Amino acid sequence: MATFLYKVGRFAFRRRHFVALIWVALLTLAGVGAAGAPAAGSSSFSIPGTEAQKAFDLLEQRFPGMSADGATGRVVFKAPAGEKMTDAGNKATVEKTVKELSDGSEVVSASDPYKAHAVSKDGTIAYTSVKYKVSGMELKDASRDALEQAGKDARGAGLTVEIGGDALQTTPETGATEVIGIAVAAVVLVITFGSLIAAGLPLLTALIGVGIGVSTITALAKALDLGSTTSTLAMMIGLAVGIDYALFIVSRYRAELAEGRAREEAAGRAVGTAGSAVVFAGLTVVIALVGLSVVNIPMLTKMGVAAAGTVAIAVLIALTMIPALLGYAGRKVKPAGQKSRLLGGGRAARKAAEGRPNMGTRWASFVVRRPVAVLLLGVIGLGAAAVPASSLELGLGDDGSQPTSTTQRRAYDLLSEGFGPGFNGPLMIVVDAKDSDSPKAAVGKVAHDIKGLKDVVTVTPAQFNKAGDTATITVIPDSKPSSVTTEDLVHSIRDAGAHIKADTGAKVLVTGSTAMNIDVSQKLNDALIPYLVLVVGLAFLLLIVVFRSILVPLKAALGFLLSVMAALGAVVAVFQWGWLSGLLGVEQTGPVMSMMPIFMVGVVFGLAMDYEVFLVTRMREAYVQGEKPAQAVVTGFKHGARVVTAAAVIMTAVFSGFIGSSESMIKMIGFGLAIAVFFDAFIVRMAIVPAVLALLGKRAWWLPKWLDRALPNVDVEGEGLKNLDRDTRDDDEDRELARA
Repeated sequence: MATFLYKVGRFAFRRRHFVALIWVALLTLAGVGAAGAPAAGSSSFSIPGTEAQKAFDLLEQRFPGMSADGATGRVVFKAPAGEKMTDAGNKATVEKTVKELSDGSEVVSASDPYKAHAVSKDGTIAYTSVKYKVSGMELKDASRDALEQAGKDARGAGLTVEIGGDALQTTPETGATEVIGIAVAAVVLVITFGSLIAAGLPLLTALIGVGIGVSTITALAKALDLGSTTSTLAMMIGLAVGIDYALFIVSRYRAELAEGRAREEAAGRAVGTAGSAVVFAGLTVVIALVGLSVVNIPMLTKMGVAAAGTVAIAVLIALTMIPALLGYAGRKVKPAGQKSRLLGGGRAARKAAEGRPNMGTRWASFVVRRPVAVLLLGVIGLGAAAVPASSLELGLGDDGSQPTSTTQRRAYDLLSEGFGPGFNGPLMIVVDAKDSDSPKAAVGKVAHDIKGLKDVVTVTPAQFNKAGDTATITVIPDSKPSSVTTEDLVHSIRDAGAHIKADTGAKVLVTGSTAMNIDVSQKLNDALIPYLVLVVGLAFLLLIVVFRSILVPLKAALGFLLSVMAALGAVVAVFQWGWLSGLLGVEQTGPVMSMMPIFMVGVVFGLAMDYEVFLVTRMREAYVQGEKPAQAVVTGFKHGARVVTAAAVIMTAVFSGFIGSSESMIKMIGFGLAIAVFFDAFIVRMAIVPAVLALLGKRAWWLPKWLDRALPNVDVEGEGLKNLDRDTRDDDEDRELARA
């Protein structure tokens, strides 16, 4: 592989105009496609195989035109102090508002509170439910504006009016902190390379890669049913890995220049060595992201595949666009050890630097001398950070998890005040009585049995379809939607449904947002272990090929588990317990998003293997060339620690930038990935890895002979490059002088 990539690097350097033109053309094509594509809506949220989804599917068949998955808006009214919603003036205002809401082209219905018994017992609070034909993200701005205007008009009449439901759902905003993250990345790159030109290359190529990836996702969003969050997550991951991959190749290029190689030769060798590591690091990320498909949640699968595509683009750009741009930059990118005047570099400074070991060398030497102490400290520290993960509670966000400053949250609180906490999470019972001898009797038995269950406040009369063989019943629990009591009620209804089916032949299905949340959490929990086995197993095999070792990949996987558990602990402490929530802008604590653990496992595993590959391949390279195991660890840190540190700081900064998002899911993922990268890079890879390798010694690189013969030789260390014609360097220098 190293020889092939070496040729790719030299070709891209030599044919830089051709390579640059291709990438610019692809960016333009993707941009044009995105500009002409319809706006992305929300990805249809289906959970195949779950009871809640089966109920929705049945409703689509038996109640055509019901728009079971359409958006819902709840306009909640509260009378002024001393008045009631049944007073003539207040009633007239509500009826006028309902009529105004019913006129929209996308509106299916708007209920009359006084006919639908939607007035609280004390008469102070009432609400109208507005049902739409399309989902919240697909609503036209005119429909959303009309909903808000109706509320504003009712407020003008003296009522307190708040609006809840998913009808106000909008595309999340990431905020200014995303730009700050990129700015931090730029500063780190300038400090690392000491040159604005060298620092600008990784940023430029990462932005081109993300531009192509996100524009392609935007162009295909409508056709492939990709939600707006998909492009945000693809941008988050693509930007981080794009900068990192380019950073490693530029750093290796400067190191090759420092050894006296001509620029074209240095570009080829940089792509042949660091590029090989980029390919395998990218493969681990792609495996982890595409592996999310085993969960069998279409939205999660699409997010993973789209992000994986952006990572693949980042790898290709790093292998081709970077050497092309290095060709354009020429002598403006200096060899390693030579700083530009920007950072005060000069001959005296270089001589002083050459006489002392760098920070990576000093740190690795310390770890090699004290491996047990460093290992224990790292493991205990991450273990302590992981403790809150034992209290992990999973759920999907609703209006109750919104900040108290939002109208959605205030509407949620008003409904809880007027109708009880369970009113915000009604359960929809779908009774399929097609195979029953007496559908009405079967439905009546269902309603009767549910009324006798614990934690049930209200059971509404059954609504039959035209055929009379299917009915819906709404059940209002006594507890809030995210409570354990409500979850127990869902299971109790399903247990009762099994007995009812045996007695009457009618099938009872529980659905609604609360039941869907419970089913999603269960499905994700059930998929976590198979997902870990698949992804970690595939990546383990891949790393055996890369490192030609059994213990190094095993150590890499165990280190990843430590960092991801510590990161989950941090997420629980901030988003569930509320630690540092004010500092991070978390206005409302609550359960951690159901898909957060498995998504974090997938992404963090891929990124963790990035640093493992980049750092340990340098150690293996030194070991293969004859150095003792302990010295190889130090050599690996000498050449790789500075770059890996810079890459980790950049990735942490980029992910932290998404903490400013208005979408709680994006905010949580941004924080989780940022803290996970910090733990993995600075504690696992920088401390635990060298300590373990120092303790293992030669055993770290042991591989059974039969397996060594069976494995393909991918040559990540670039051994094959030593067989190249020694005269190539002289020929390149002659050509470079001729061009000058």
